[in-house]
Amino acid sequence: MWATSFNRIRRKMFELFFYTHHLYPLYLFFYLLHVGIPYFCTILPGVFLFLIDRYLRFLQSRTRIRLVSARFLPCEATELNFSKSPGLTFTPASIVFVNIPSISKLQWHPFTVTSNCDMEPEKLSIIVKNVGSWSQKLYQVLSSPSSPDRLEVSIEGPYGPTSSPFLRYDLLVMVSGGSGITPFISIIRDIILRSTTPGIKIPRMLLICSFRNSADLTMLDLLIPASTGATIDISRVQLQIKAYVTREREASTTTDNQKLIRTVWFKPNLLDKPISSVLGPNHWFWLGAIISSSFVMFLLFLGILTRYYIYPIDHNTDAIYHFSGRALWDTFFVCVCIVVVASAVVLWHKKQNAVERKQIQNVDVPTPTTTPGFNNTDTELESLPRHSLLNATNVHLGERPDLKKILFECKESSVGVLVCGPKKMRHEVAKICSSGLVDNLHFEAISFNF
Repeated sequence: MWATSFNRIRRKMFELFFYTHHLYPLYLFFYLLHVGIPYFCTILPGVFLFLIDRYLRFLQSRTRIRLVSARFLPCEATELNFSKSPGLTFTPASIVFVNIPSISKLQWHPFTVTSNCDMEPEKLSIIVKNVGSWSQKLYQVLSSPSSPDRLEVSIEGPYGPTSSPFLRYDLLVMVSGGSGITPFISIIRDIILRSTTPGIKIPRMLLICSFRNSADLTMLDLLIPASTGATIDISRVQLQIKAYVTREREASTTTDNQKLIRTVWFKPNLLDKPISSVLGPNHWFWLGAIISSSFVMFLLFLGILTRYYIYPIDHNTDAIYHFSGRALWDTFFVCVCIVVVASAVVLWHKKQNAVERKQIQNVDVPTPTTTPGFNNTDTELESLPRHSLLNATNVHLGERPDLKKILFECKESSVGVLVCGPKKMRHEVAKICSSGLVDNLHFEAISFNF
């Protein structure tokens, strides 16, 4: 485990690093046998909380999630739309872990949630870029002419920040590279929705995005949800987009079929369920109940074991009943208490969710024809929100953004600078913000690199 943690090994052979670190139960077990119970108690609270979290994630991952549709962009990015329980809420820039057994039964991949839980209460969306073997297999399966009617998907999450700190700034500058634009899609959607509430102060937004090819500009089409695009009024927000295409000096000429965005719909299945919180809406309360109840149960079982089984044999001499035997009993009771309490709470919430699902009618929607994408201006002008989005976008071909110049030109008293992209880009922005030449830049990086 230690050897595979080196940066070079971890990045070039991530699966070796990933699977090797799943040997942690053996490490903890032999550590307990080696140091004994008194020393193990120093890390018991952390291990106890970790086991609860891991078991709850395991229970959530056993549910098959309904995949509603897949939208394919010309840049070989796919938007996956899942059914979601209306009671599930999450904050912008949250992530989910996705597992598709037909591609890999063991691999779980993190993706940023791009949808907004209030704007689209019954849908959760993620963007999958066609990069890497797992993503390429998924793209081939979904985009093939004989694409499946149903795809088994398991999801853990969503996980994310507890608040939205970006609202406190006067200007919000978002710097992205490639698929790093995905967390900013959810942030922009959240601010657009908040702008409809009177009396709420929202920041002015500047999105600086870099793409390799002009086809990647279709990622900007995702800033407005396809399902609610016609009802969104983005004229209330001040949004400016500076898009840079680094490897093309002229817009590529493609056929009409390549410019179109194609959507594939999947048939509903009774075995699939909407994404829901494993502990329900009041998850913090139930999590506290699980932690306290399981720990009290563990102490109770430990006391009964010591008083009525170990003491009659050993009489507190520690000479007959070996400490390794006690360690095995402690490990057994910890696992049993967590499994019993957590399973009971999760099963109760599943019954509550089943009642809610009876009110949701699954409608089998026929697969529509292709729909125009971001670059098809003749159709986009028919939609006022997308027309406003086009007017707010300034495309630079064959250029890279001069981040230092752009950031230093921001004169607002409080400027939040969020960056998500390659490591070199994040370091460059961090260096600019910490240079000391200006005092109004507040840096924050969003990174999912391991």
